[in-house]
Amino acid sequence: MNALTSDPVTHDNIQLQSSSSTCTKKFIFRSRKKDFPDKYGTDSDSEDTETLEVIIPERMEASYGLYVWPCAPILAWYLFEHRNFLRGKRVLELGAGTALPGILCALCGADVTLSDSGKLPHCLEQSRKTVEANGLKGKVKVVGITWGLFLHDLIQLRNKVDVILGSDCFFDPVVFEDLISTIAYLLESNPGAKFLGTYQERSSDWSIEPVLKKWGLGCKHIPLNELANSCEVDLPQLLQDHTIHLIEITVQSNA
Repeated sequence: MNALTSDPVTHDNIQLQSSSSTCTKKFIFRSRKKDFPDKYGTDSDSEDTETLEVIIPERMEASYGLYVWPCAPILAWYLFEHRNFLRGKRVLELGAGTALPGILCALCGADVTLSDSGKLPHCLEQSRKTVEANGLKGKVKVVGITWGLFLHDLIQLRNKVDVILGSDCFFDPVVFEDLISTIAYLLESNPGAKFLGTYQERSSDWSIEPVLKKWGLGCKHIPLNELANSCEVDLPQLLQDHTIHLIEITVQSNA
């Protein structure tokens, strides 16, 4: 099989609104069309090109959830390369903010719920703006899920999630316990589900492994060079001189 060739994700300011701190970005994903699914949900390629555009409103302010961080395009590109797997899947994005990965999944045919902290209404509103900007109002849900709190909106997701997403959620050790306990609850209450996420390495002293072990979870690292080799993504452009990891978290087998 010939290797899938793809253009890198591109993002351009397509509209500058009234405030200099507010803009809209267009993220363009392009690759050959996929026709025949393999065992991983990735399909063999044809000669026709498939393009997907995602519109992201941003506010360049101090609140981290109001603009796109480098981890989001990496996760979104990985998801785009597995887009046929996403069709019909029930996807939940944690800490969504501008919600690039989650919106991409919705445009690829997934049933998507975006979430951010119930204590951060401005981040939830940002997710709603992204939903509307991509013509998905009424199709994508936005709910408040505060990590570490097992409240109604979280409990309602029992047996309703296939894939959990998180882009740069492991930004500070202070959130590791709350975030991982939330992921553990979702995985335990949705048998067969998995968490896919990207995170930026900010300190070699930080590790999520002890917390994962405490909550009975296992983590697999997905090499980014495999993504670059399989679809000819311009990885340095995506990474922007950051060290970014792509991981899959599942319930650890007792075997």
